[in-house]
Amino acid sequence: MKTFLEIRGSEMRTILTFGFIFLYLLVGYIPLGILWIYGKFNPEKADLIQLRMVQCVFKILHVLAGIKLTVIGEENVPTDEPVLYVANHRSMVDIVITYARCPRLTGFVAKDVVNKVPALRVWMRRLHCEFLNRSDVKEGLKVILSCIEKVKKGISIFIFPEGTRNKNKQNLTDIGEFKDGSFKIASKTGCKIIPVAITGTNRIFEDHLPFITSSKVILEYGKPITFNELDKEDQKHVGAYFQNQIQEMLLKHKELME
Repeated sequence: MKTFLEIRGSEMRTILTFGFIFLYLLVGYIPLGILWIYGKFNPEKADLIQLRMVQCVFKILHVLAGIKLTVIGEENVPTDEPVLYVANHRSMVDIVITYARCPRLTGFVAKDVVNKVPALRVWMRRLHCEFLNRSDVKEGLKVILSCIEKVKKGISIFIFPEGTRNKNKQNLTDIGEFKDGSFKIASKTGCKIIPVAITGTNRIFEDHLPFITSSKVILEYGKPITFNELDKEDQKHVGAYFQNQIQEMLLKHKELME
């Protein structure tokens, strides 16, 4: 059972974190407008500035939320070429954790419901994110094709192939089926695939809504591999292959979380 001080601490973290998010989204239109104008003359530089701004904001959120982050294998992430990140999905916090560490411009594939939040929608679009309606196959194909074009232009893509958050609170190593379609981004472009395992983010928010609680989080990057490096059988079941890769990392995390 939580002590009185722990409860008060969660309440304070919640107020500070959501207060900061609201304030940033409110005043964020000002830098967005300035960077929109600047982007007319130097779009690459404007994109990079926007990326670093959002990463700075997310790092502040780390502190406000009391996230105790352990990062493993970050040296596996190339800094000079676009990649496809594939990760398990436990929490909305996953994006805050991972995006803060992307070395180059990266677009996330998010649920289309996020597209209904005005200020957030604008920022995400400017950062080359895509919005996916999982119930519409044709729209899903358009998103994949758009992601392929982004990778060809040098923009990394981050996707959660489970398609939705895993809500199994009892088993942190549980992972849903990875959809093979997500990997067309890599097979059509030849970019490297980085498996990413995330443990503990659900303990920050989803496990005890509506409060934010300080928690340990482990973020691990696996070895990069291209689609063509896989043998023929693994190419046929590429989702299962990377699902197993991440599963192995999650099993290691279980010991580290104890």
